[in-house]
Amino acid sequence: MDLSDFTFEPQLARASTIPARWYTDPAMLETESRKVFGRTWQAVGRRDAVAAPGSYLASEITGEPVLVTRDAEGTLRAFSNVCRHRGSLLAEGCGQAPVIRCPYHAWTYSLDGRLHGQPEFEGVENWDRSQICLPPYQVAEWGPFVFVNQDPQAPPLAEVLGAIPREAAEIGCRMDQLRFSARRDYVIECNWKVYIDNYLEGYHLPAAHPSLFRELDYAQYRVETFRYYSSQIAPIRAQTGEGGRRYAYADSSNRALYYWIFPNFMLNVYPDNMSSNLILPLGPDRTLTIFEWFAYGGAEVAQATIDFSDEIQQEDIKICESVQRGLKSRNYSQGRFSVKRENGVHHFHGLLAEFVGS
Repeated sequence: MDLSDFTFEPQLARASTIPARWYTDPAMLETESRKVFGRTWQAVGRRDAVAAPGSYLASEITGEPVLVTRDAEGTLRAFSNVCRHRGSLLAEGCGQAPVIRCPYHAWTYSLDGRLHGQPEFEGVENWDRSQICLPPYQVAEWGPFVFVNQDPQAPPLAEVLGAIPREAAEIGCRMDQLRFSARRDYVIECNWKVYIDNYLEGYHLPAAHPSLFRELDYAQYRVETFRYYSSQIAPIRAQTGEGGRRYAYADSSNRALYYWIFPNFMLNVYPDNMSSNLILPLGPDRTLTIFEWFAYGGAEVAQATIDFSDEIQQEDIKICESVQRGLKSRNYSQGRFSVKRENGVHHFHGLLAEFVGS
């Protein structure tokens, strides 16, 4: 794909946004699938799905089938979820099995990815069974999540996360104790980058999110950018009088942390719960957003918290779908950034340009 219509400007005050075509052209999504999603850490499922030895989890990354297993010794591994014989998918969903069995011709693979058995395959020449294995991927666990990276040269997940684990712990979030509580899926008629752009700035809070705006101390709201992620620091406004907050917090830290991890994963961290947003492109103008909530032990996230999140999400859906329609206009090509409020979007566009251009 020709990307000559955009050169990233590192100086925010001089920079323009990525071109409208990057949000609408199917060829751009194909490029992103290979160069962005195929080379970054992607959340593929929850850790509890592969907690036990002998368990597996099938997922995909922009159409590329992936398989996560935990072998009998407890080692977590990830592979291509495609049989080396005739290309059938090997597994679906999650479960437990001593081997992975292809549903097409019953070839089997050990949980370490090696070929285990292939019925009625005698007489094949120039074929070394010992060399047949599922192509491996990088895999890592953090908190309640499992991540996979298809690029063997990519930096480890811990390097990508940077200070996020420490900072979350400092406000009372105990990642290893979080347990799944609820999930909501939203299909939005916009490009995945429109949704990311929207998440990465608080500039629209006063106009678009009146309830959330009342919760947060907007004057102190700031975005800090790092190599592969950004954080939005949002102090929770002191409440006086009747009514109180829409959220209830377990301690007095009165802080909320909002993290975006390039390219498509967000964490919303509070002292007594956490939610994640996974943004998956379904097409150049269609996106699946998966919200999951996590709480401690067997506790449930309060329904009021989920309802409030849904209220904000519905407001964002309306905005993002409006933006997508506007990006198709002949009268729009690029925009400029608010130096005070949109450094997070500028940071995202820089990383995107880096990955698609390399």
